[in-house]
Amino acid sequence: MNSKVFMVLRILLGLFVLVFGLNKFFHFIPMEAPTGDAGAYFAALISSKTMTLVAIVEIVGGLSLLLNKYAALMLLILMSVSINAVLFHAVLDPANIMGSAVLLILNIALLFCYKDKYRDLLNG
Repeated sequence: MNSKVFMVLRILLGLFVLVFGLNKFFHFIPMEAPTGDAGAYFAALISSKTMTLVAIVEIVGGLSLLLNKYAALMLLILMSVSINAVLFHAVLDPANIMGSAVLLILNIALLFCYKDKYRDLLNG
């Protein structure tokens, strides 16, 4: 893939996860609280401090992607956040799935860009 396109995708994903990770602490982007089952599940994630861990992973991952340090490793770690976000929205909050779908698509595209870094890992 073109290195400039790759760099733009890396910066976009880095900013995306950094902003949403910081938002979990500072609440500068107003968001509606989920209702029903989604609200109950989200409340459980918050009360168990799971969302704090997700925020820390997103902040570290965003900084890693922006600085291009350990980006291939952080993409693998962020994949779990991406998949969980898509599954949460697909099952409990389908009206708001677009952001998590963009997150997953960017993550997959960048994993493909770093495929050479994973060659030894996948050779077994």
